[in-house]
Amino acid sequence: MTLNIVVDMNLSPDWVSVFQNEGWPSAHWSMIGDPKATDQQIMHWALVNGYLVFTHDLDFGTTLALTRA
Repeated sequence: MTLNIVVDMNLSPDWVSVFQNEGWPSAHWSMIGDPKATDQQIMHWALVNGYLVFTHDLDFGTTLALTRA
């Protein structure tokens, strides 16, 4: 199983190359979806598409707990 990483909008797109240089498939959210998407929309996309969300957003944990994603 491959770990795919989507880098959240609150982090620099430079993170994509950091992950890719280590062999982890990754993309910045701005390359995938609407830059104004809500956390819930990003999380739903990641869940459906098998991605881990790399974020600096402190409320993602709360959202995960509430949605049991």
